[in-house]
Amino acid sequence: MDVEILARIQFAFTIAFHYIYPPLSIGLGVNMVIMEGLYLKTGKPIYEQMARFFTRIFALIFGIGVATGIVMEFEFGTNWATYSKYVGDVFGSALAAEGIFAFALESGFLGVLLFGWNRVSPKVHFFSTVMVTLGSMFSAIWIVVANSWQQTPAGYHVVGTGLNARAEITDFWEMVFNPSSVERMLHVWLGAFLSGAFLVISISAYYLLKKRHVEFAKKSFTIGLVVALIASYAQLFSGHEAATVVSEYQPAKLAAMEGHFDSSAKADMYLFGYIDKKNEQTHGLAIPGGLSFLTHFDFKAPVTGLKSFKPEDRPQALNIVFQSYHIMITCGMLMIALTTVGVILLRRKKLFEKRWLMMVFAWSVFLPQIANQVGWYTAETGRQPWVVYGLLRTSDALSQAVKANQVLFSLLLFMFVYLFLFTLFVFLLNRKIQHGPGFHHDNDESEGHSPHLEEMAENFG
Repeated sequence: MDVEILARIQFAFTIAFHYIYPPLSIGLGVNMVIMEGLYLKTGKPIYEQMARFFTRIFALIFGIGVATGIVMEFEFGTNWATYSKYVGDVFGSALAAEGIFAFALESGFLGVLLFGWNRVSPKVHFFSTVMVTLGSMFSAIWIVVANSWQQTPAGYHVVGTGLNARAEITDFWEMVFNPSSVERMLHVWLGAFLSGAFLVISISAYYLLKKRHVEFAKKSFTIGLVVALIASYAQLFSGHEAATVVSEYQPAKLAAMEGHFDSSAKADMYLFGYIDKKNEQTHGLAIPGGLSFLTHFDFKAPVTGLKSFKPEDRPQALNIVFQSYHIMITCGMLMIALTTVGVILLRRKKLFEKRWLMMVFAWSVFLPQIANQVGWYTAETGRQPWVVYGLLRTSDALSQAVKANQVLFSLLLFMFVYLFLFTLFVFLLNRKIQHGPGFHHDNDESEGHSPHLEEMAENFG
């Protein structure tokens, strides 16, 4: 493999692993705010115990997320020096804003959230939970703004030429509100809400299957289910808006997402299939004119196809873009179906009687994770061959000094370290789940624990 492919694989691997954790922390934070808010409103201890339990899980996720995110910043300098020089003014502003508006807010209240139980008033602790959650959401804003600028550049001019060329901001707010940032931000937030909600649902379903902490699990399941229902339906509309922006500003990406080649023909919407790149054909089960309707509200309207672009200007990994996009859609529809069935059965008071459905919900935690991952694959591989759309090609963004063997060695090292971190994460997460909330009003073998001993256990991990 050449240095470009290895550098892309390395960055894809590190960002994919890191991207497991920020959506979980954002989504879990939203659920924690609801749980703690219910405790303040009702005064019921079960909601306090719920908030304490998921705060411990939040701390684990947050810690791993911070550790895995640092590596990517170094990769910009080691593997992508030309790119770093080109976007430095833009990324520097966005990352500085993240530090000022997000990280300071998040870190300032994190200590109160984790260690403030029984040390500050319930209202102050609730406020810290809200602030940490808002901080994590603000942090996502600036990362998505920076990435969206790569997709739809705005508010800049280019100075210099060749290797010395770089983009300089001419209008900070035009850069922030570039054509795709708002739609993509909503899409990312909703994906994060789904990740956190389905984690709560999965853990609660596991307890119900094991007949442990039953009352706790029913209430936490209900909270997660309501959040997931709202977010899954909202994601459907958010995804449509995001795709509309893609159709206007990145037509080659949209054509790759549905395997559409002929610009003079209506565009079908595939349920599944594959792209025959050699013969420039797509095979599979499709809704005739479906993409034309979603784009122009006309089943016969032509849509810009891949043949409108030079071969070197098209996304090269067409099947990765196509399959990733359709896997994301499939996961989204499954989440809508699951949450809808869940709420219907909940209203009929039959949900928790369905053991088979509880097993499905226990494994459903993977659905939003898969959707988030393949959604990013679609966005990033669909942007190729550009690292900054229409301005800087990926092949021109590499560091001039880095060698293929150096990238390969660091890639293998990162794989080993990240495998260790993931194993540690799964072990600690399972340990916390097995320990349970320690709610002394439950009717199971964990009853009777002294609340003081439980508090000590929380403090010592």
